[in-house]
Amino acid sequence: MFTSDFKQEPYWWETASPPRHDSSALPKEVDVAIIGAGYTGLHAAIQTARAGLSTVVVDAESTGWGGSTRNGGQISTSIKLSYATLARRYGDALATDILKEGQASLDYVARFVRDERLDCGFEVAGRFHGAHTRRHFGVLSRACETGNPAFETGAYMVPRESQHEELGTDAYYGGMVLPRHASVDVGRYFNCLVTVAEQAGAQIVSQCPVTGLERLQRGGFDLATPKGRLRAGRVILATNGYTGPLTPWHRRRVIPIGSYVITTEEIQPDLMDRVMPTNRILSDTRKLVYYYRPSPDRTRILFGGRVSLGETDPCRSGPKLLAELTRLFPELKGIRISHSWAGLVAFTFDTLMHTGHQKGLYYAMGYCGSGVGMASYLGMRIGQQAAGLAEQAGAFDRIPFQTRPFYTGSPWFLAPSVLAYRIRDALGV
Repeated sequence: MFTSDFKQEPYWWETASPPRHDSSALPKEVDVAIIGAGYTGLHAAIQTARAGLSTVVVDAESTGWGGSTRNGGQISTSIKLSYATLARRYGDALATDILKEGQASLDYVARFVRDERLDCGFEVAGRFHGAHTRRHFGVLSRACETGNPAFETGAYMVPRESQHEELGTDAYYGGMVLPRHASVDVGRYFNCLVTVAEQAGAQIVSQCPVTGLERLQRGGFDLATPKGRLRAGRVILATNGYTGPLTPWHRRRVIPIGSYVITTEEIQPDLMDRVMPTNRILSDTRKLVYYYRPSPDRTRILFGGRVSLGETDPCRSGPKLLAELTRLFPELKGIRISHSWAGLVAFTFDTLMHTGHQKGLYYAMGYCGSGVGMASYLGMRIGQQAAGLAEQAGAFDRIPFQTRPFYTGSPWFLAPSVLAYRIRDALGV
């Protein structure tokens, strides 16, 4: 089931190994300290550094170790909730603003890649979103017909009899194409982002966990790390699924969930063209959604999702993901796994992203599995806010950041929730 050179690390690291900043020295004092050197932290750093503020980005692990190089490289409009659901919660105006933020995140990444001239495999290939039951095809059809009041999606339906033009499987009952969604080579995108941040003047220090965060009476913060103490006028928390006990208030508001991904060994071009005739990113209507795509060079398939009730070893999740891949595409039976890995995503209790600040402590987190686009965009926005370039980060700054009684950051309810979703998917509910 595994190739002879199988690796338990992201496929993206093969051609774009994250740069190292392990030996970087920590400064004594900066205008802005950013905790977390992923998409959020680096995009924030670009804004603060370009605004003339001395900026350091610290990370507990090696640069690029976390979710920013462990995802599938899919970029969407990010908001999972419908307009009707959002309007019931927040009213028509805020619901529209939230949806517009989703479109803005997609537009921002495209603009950033273009303006910075990044060589990162960015492609507007579109998404095929498969209906795993007839009922869900009807749900998608109605949503497509109703449209989106905030922006034009360009979405259209593909009936089951035409499905093979999009995807070589009979496992779905048709689906919806969202032609404006995009993809990126995760490793190359991250490395380009590091380069832009450093060229802007930001310093990156890895292997430097922040073990203490104290608000000073005269203003600013004192950060304790194994590499020394750091004084900062402002702090940006950019830890998302890796938010820990350093900031208990934030930890109680995000739910860290493991997402698991495999990459297949190389696939013959004619077989790849049959099972995935386009370069679209792919997903389906299950509650426990599968997300997958061809590799940027169309030699392999990356397939991700959640296949266990609790957190598990990628060597155990890998065969389960492969079983689902070959169930969808029986022609792939016998294909082996070359890479299997996992990363943490941060869900929230309202299934929405959140930004805000608390007397000089800024945060953006809770991307609910849509971190490539939304972490990039909200990192930029929260960086602007910390630099004094924007008074508010937008719609996500105007909704309450919920938690639940007795929740402290360890999702004890994950296993029963996953089991319930698995039953619902099986029953087509």
